[in-house]
Amino acid sequence: MKLTRKTGLRSLAVGAIAVSSALVLTACGSDNNSGSSSPSGGSSNAAASIKCGSKANLLASGSTAQKNAMDVWVKNYMQACSGTQINYKPTGSGAGVTEFLQGSTAFAGSDSALKADEVTKSKAVCKGGQGIDLPMVGGPIAVGYNLPGVDNLVLDAPTLAKIFNSQIVKWDDPAIKKLNPNAKLPSTSIQAFHRSDESGTTDNFTKYLKGAAASDWPYSGGKAWQAKNGQSAPQSSGVAAQVKQTAGAIGYFELSYATASNIPTVKIDTGASAPVAATSDAASKMIADAKVVGTGNDLALQLNYATKADGAYPITLVTYEIACDKGNKPDTLDATKAFLNYIASDDGQKGLSSQGYAPLPAEIATKVRSEISSLS
Repeated sequence: MKLTRKTGLRSLAVGAIAVSSALVLTACGSDNNSGSSSPSGGSSNAAASIKCGSKANLLASGSTAQKNAMDVWVKNYMQACSGTQINYKPTGSGAGVTEFLQGSTAFAGSDSALKADEVTKSKAVCKGGQGIDLPMVGGPIAVGYNLPGVDNLVLDAPTLAKIFNSQIVKWDDPAIKKLNPNAKLPSTSIQAFHRSDESGTTDNFTKYLKGAAASDWPYSGGKAWQAKNGQSAPQSSGVAAQVKQTAGAIGYFELSYATASNIPTVKIDTGASAPVAATSDAASKMIADAKVVGTGNDLALQLNYATKADGAYPITLVTYEIACDKGNKPDTLDATKAFLNYIASDDGQKGLSSQGYAPLPAEIATKVRSEISSLS
């Protein structure tokens, strides 16, 4: 099936849904997740299939949601292409985009597609072209909580929006009781934690709140937290640590932090036949409803945050590699294309399963590889 713009990518579910392990996504800030698995997959077979570009020193930075995947990709590529050095710094989505726009990196990783003003700024770096978004990996943002004695907590978008906007401040609020009729909810005060640093995780979490509960979330969204009150902590590791140690706490972070710290996570009532837990399968089903909304060579995706599809987890992010469509630096262009082609290849994507990510399905991976080949 041909990939067309503004058409649901329903075939994304094929293959991607087969990933059964929890997505090991680290935070969209400058922290690492000590609970994630160490990189694997750097085999001679993987190296043998890589087509090397010219020798170069590639500098890149950005999203740490893809850090574990990037570790494997870099290891495999450098094993096959000894003349190329790749240094990917997991500085966070916001910092990665900033460094790319300053012209200091060959490409950036970001859990948010470029904004219009960022595209405009990129034209100063991409001589004769502009920055474009190339989707590579995806996964769920979990909502973790600390409420002893309460298992299988269910919340919906309006209730989450009111909690994080300080409109619901007690755990025994009627709105929460209605969603959890059999739970013994205490009158404990809710301690809602958000990110203190700019983050693609925040951007995607608030996109969900705005997309699924617009009347209860009166903010434009973005990498910086906008709602008043609440408590904050730096990076996903900081938010997870606060939730873990604070009775009555709730916060959002990549699923791996909940898994590593045994933090229970919220099931989301989307209006489907049953509440949906944060899993890789459920994230893949969410991405299956995505539309390509980028123009020209850009492959930015738009998720349907108000989905009611059975088994689709709505708080999901997609991580992009950002590069110039035209005007890439001549000394690193060939190596950049070779490396990006490898990570979007069947072999590059296949290695994601061992790290718990959902590989790109064939349809969109083919489109990504086509765009990478046209970089100049």
